[in-house]
Amino acid sequence: MSKITAPEEFFGFALGSDRKMARWDKIVEYFNLLDSQSDRIQVINMGPSTEGNPFLEVIITSPENFAHLEEIRKTNLAIADPRGMSKEQIDALVQKGKAVCVQSMSLHASEIGGTQMAPQLAHDLLAGDSEDIKRILDNVVFIMVPCFNPDGQIMMTDWYYENLDTPYEGCQYPKLYHKYTGHDNNRDAFAQNIIESVYMGKIIFHDWMPQAYQDHHHMGSFGARLFIAPYKNPLRPYHDPILWRELNWYGANMAYQLESKGLDGVTSGAQFPSWGHYGYHWITNSHNIAGMLTESANAKLATPLYIDPANLKGDGDNFMPEYEAQTNFPSPWPGGWWHIGDVMKRQYTAAYALLDTMAKNREAVLRNMTIKALNQTKRGEESETYAFIIPTKQYDKGVFEKFIKILQGQNIELKVADKPFTVGHASYEAGTVVVFLAQPKYALIMNLLGETHYPDNIWTRDKNGALSAFDSACDNVNEFMGVDVIPANQKFEGEFKLFTGLKNEPQTFAEKKDGYVLSAKENEGYHAANLLLQAGCKVSRIDMCPFHDFYVEGDAQTIEKVIQETGVTARTSARPTDGLTELKPLKVAMYERYYAGNAEEGWTRLLFETYGYKSTPVLDADIIGGALKDYDVLILPSDEPEMLYGPKYDPTNPKNAGSFSYCGNQPPKYQSGLGTEGAQAIKEFVENGGRLLTMGHSCDYAIKTLGIGVKNVVKDKPFAEFNTHGSTLHVKVDVQHPVGYGMPEKALILHWNGPVFEISDTANSDKYHTVVRFEQKNLLKSGLLVGEKLIAGKAAMMTAKVGKGEVYLYGFAPQQRMQTHGTFKLLFNALYK
Repeated sequence: MSKITAPEEFFGFALGSDRKMARWDKIVEYFNLLDSQSDRIQVINMGPSTEGNPFLEVIITSPENFAHLEEIRKTNLAIADPRGMSKEQIDALVQKGKAVCVQSMSLHASEIGGTQMAPQLAHDLLAGDSEDIKRILDNVVFIMVPCFNPDGQIMMTDWYYENLDTPYEGCQYPKLYHKYTGHDNNRDAFAQNIIESVYMGKIIFHDWMPQAYQDHHHMGSFGARLFIAPYKNPLRPYHDPILWRELNWYGANMAYQLESKGLDGVTSGAQFPSWGHYGYHWITNSHNIAGMLTESANAKLATPLYIDPANLKGDGDNFMPEYEAQTNFPSPWPGGWWHIGDVMKRQYTAAYALLDTMAKNREAVLRNMTIKALNQTKRGEESETYAFIIPTKQYDKGVFEKFIKILQGQNIELKVADKPFTVGHASYEAGTVVVFLAQPKYALIMNLLGETHYPDNIWTRDKNGALSAFDSACDNVNEFMGVDVIPANQKFEGEFKLFTGLKNEPQTFAEKKDGYVLSAKENEGYHAANLLLQAGCKVSRIDMCPFHDFYVEGDAQTIEKVIQETGVTARTSARPTDGLTELKPLKVAMYERYYAGNAEEGWTRLLFETYGYKSTPVLDADIIGGALKDYDVLILPSDEPEMLYGPKYDPTNPKNAGSFSYCGNQPPKYQSGLGTEGAQAIKEFVENGGRLLTMGHSCDYAIKTLGIGVKNVVKDKPFAEFNTHGSTLHVKVDVQHPVGYGMPEKALILHWNGPVFEISDTANSDKYHTVVRFEQKNLLKSGLLVGEKLIAGKAAMMTAKVGKGEVYLYGFAPQQRMQTHGTFKLLFNALYK
């Protein structure tokens, strides 16, 4: 065996040393060096990250396995979907297959341990010659993603060294540590809006379908030292029981190895529920992949943190109520100094133990994968819902196409009808897309497409009786996007073939007329309008058209090129003699704060870039300094009012402690907050004719700051009285109001405990207009809803005149995580004059 360079020799320090961090560019260099030194590793650059840094997939296995890697990969995909195979064929696959494990590191850039640990783990597997390591290499294909967020890792490393030896050493990065998503990058596994999520989806769902996946994270500093599988209740529905048993099995082996090495403070079956958001470590379970995460207690990045024993706390729930020994936490850490090296030892051991368990039980691991796949297929076959039918004629053609791509991104099997077919009394045309439930991804399909209700039971209510969820209470992507998906609750027959993709014929315009009509029902209509405005074309809204479509005049070649690029439905038309309102894009500013940034701002920025809108970030200093005079619109993305005001505005407010303390002592220039001066500047901006768009809890800030005569009827209501927590609710839209143009009259919004409005200034009700109103009853579609009577018939979105200007109050985020395509237009329409 040739010499394998040790990390300490390459980086100049032992990884895990206090006050030391390796930067991503050097880590990439090290992995490429290992690739040149060993025949046990293959380093693949998946492509550039969002900001152009390498995104690595590192495969580690024996040289013998590398010689047959493609065969192993294909065998593994067959094991994940053995439908139609005989027992003998399945046995043969299990006998020759290799267990496949994917582990990813430091998706959240402030959670530095995983990426710092990865080079050491790789080195030891390449340089080691123990029987355990040989067993791992012979029986497992280990796919490591040493950094899920390369851009953030570079930001965090540079930030740490910038503040070393200052009073701010170890404080949190003040901005989003991903260009668009910040901490929300692990909420993107099903939508795959950012390129890093696309790469991971390709590795896991398309290329390999591993039997196990583990994602290495950090958590708060004052509880357990490490969380490992299994999760706590409640269970997400529709999964095969073997999956949940596997999480216990893998977790037990990790716990055993951690305890045997004297690494105390490890908990499992607590803190993190089985029903969480659809990030990669949770969504993988719905693919029959044992999806796990580790969560390590934070230090101060690479700086040690002293923790007094009296500050160590339990979770306060039924799963780890106190910080004391219990069956899922038998060896509490006693307190003292906590180092990044302590984090890395525990993560390293958990990562290695997973590989070791799979290597020692290769055949069982592979056999389980086949059993889960066949069990789930049978459940789908016997399910009350036999299939989901997706008509191709949808309200928004472009959104329908994006929806299909999301399903394809998950590698769900889609069929397409060769001929018309019927289900009961309903008829469907050829070309209709059908998702049959009799397939291994049954659980995933039901959670993404089936109406789901978050459970109300002992595991989902806290000690005060309040119902709550870990993150979004539903993940019903069709409901988010406004796509009509029809459950077929009976079996039916027809001629179907595998769906390989949508076939869009280019639109042709044989008959030349004065201009072109572009559909305002379609989000891509707004995209096209923006591109054409930027190209110098004249764009108007057609006042008399039911959806207020766009009418475009200008160079025909330019217009048709944009139509083909965006795919918007269009036709040529004579110029209407009247009833045209010329479209004028407004100059848009969007508030950007520090204290780790606001992910809603980042998602909104990505949405604008995707659809051709231009916005400029403005900080509190810009607003206070008079910058708003140069803009027509100011957007305040959803945020807690305390974060907008800043910590100095009301030091006695108890909410400030929770809002700001986790960021640590920030350098003065990053201690943002609008304060009284910023509030006054925003008020003057609106009174002088500006337009203020506020979303979610930013509405409460606007109502107070501008003295708007509107009451948030759910303000300060405890969860026991009002809770939506990321659920789809039925609303009515005023489609004759400019904000409602292009929307259907009845829609679904994704609501997350945001404000709900009624007019309190009743003497001046003419100043207010409700654009989106909750239905009177049966509001809930999917998720959870506590307090329906409080909000029935009330305003979910309204406008308010203030002086010469106007405030748009969105009690929900119409662009939530760039997943709610069905309500994008409610934001787009507000950006024009």
